[in-house]
Amino acid sequence: MTPLVFFKALADDTRLRSILLIQSQSELCVCELMTALDEIQPKISRHLAQLRKLGVLVDRRQGQWVFYCINPDLPQWAADILQTLAQQESQLISANLAELQKMGDRPARTSQCC
Repeated sequence: MTPLVFFKALADDTRLRSILLIQSQSELCVCELMTALDEIQPKISRHLAQLRKLGVLVDRRQGQWVFYCINPDLPQWAADILQTLAQQESQLISANLAELQKMGDRPARTSQCC
């Protein structure tokens, strides 16, 4: 992955918030991101597919759920940027995390994605 591709992926608000939410929670499914971001399923799924295609995210299936997490093979410079963003700009997703915490019936996890 090149820096240009990576930064273009982060340039969209939905993708950026999704990545930061996933990083903060280790993994999330589409329904959790829909709740946290107050967006419709097709939009979230489209952005997740783009991030998966670019290699920023990986997914795993557990029954009817598909969970997404940060690709453990992400270049170190990219992982460092995401970590720095999460630490320095936590207020960017604080309202989204609050919405996620209010969500009932979150899917149970039997293992971690990555």
